[in-house]
Amino acid sequence: MRIAVAQIISSADTAANLELVWDYAAQAKNAGARLVVFPEATMRAFGHSLKDIAEPLDGPWASEVRRIAKDLDIVIVAGMFTPGRDGRVRNTLLVTGPGVDTSYDKVHLFDAFGFTESETVDAGEAPVTFELDGTVFGLATCYDVRFPGLFTANANAGAQVNIVCASWGAGEGKAEQWDLLVRARALDSTTFVIACGQGDPQTAGAGPAGTAPTGIGHSAVVTPLGKALVALGGKPELAVVDIEPSTVDDVRATLPVLANARQF
Repeated sequence: MRIAVAQIISSADTAANLELVWDYAAQAKNAGARLVVFPEATMRAFGHSLKDIAEPLDGPWASEVRRIAKDLDIVIVAGMFTPGRDGRVRNTLLVTGPGVDTSYDKVHLFDAFGFTESETVDAGEAPVTFELDGTVFGLATCYDVRFPGLFTANANAGAQVNIVCASWGAGEGKAEQWDLLVRARALDSTTFVIACGQGDPQTAGAGPAGTAPTGIGHSAVVTPLGKALVALGGKPELAVVDIEPSTVDDVRATLPVLANARQF
């Protein structure tokens, strides 16, 4: 299966961000990709109000993403914000395209490194998987990558590929942690991991973002044995790569960590 990773830098302008979705999705389609993954906060970058742009999954922004996916005949995964409880929003991944329409709300909220996501974001409650061309994908968002249980839960639900979309916060050692974590989650779950992060705004001439986690890049596609097939830098970029989900069965026969796991 040919997949694409769209490492973009989104802004406060939701309409301009839709133009990025169209542009990168069209490039992915032209390259023969069946699926294109965009980062967390594709709808609007962190560091800006989220409540005023949050909308239901049948709202205008999500509907336009659906139209793009339909027109291009490609499945799109993109981060948006939907209404939550108590005036908060939900940090949502929309998955849409031919034969696919689902969503995932981020379960683990980023109350770390001086940022308190739970003040404005309402946590999701359950893992989500979807199927495309006979391959099962699991979904995760940013801080979720620090919690192996979500990735193994997806794998135990049939996932051969885990997608993690992020807007990773900058800071000392954070890039190294991201690189390590996405490879570790592939090994934990014996799945391919498609890790798509927001690009680093400083590569586009922006100044430091303060406490808002606006992205560092470093998107990657990792095999079930932890090898990076793709590893990007900080700049906006589209990466296209072929993966073979059927190899997951061979890996699990050799390294049966899911079967060998014990509950304590």
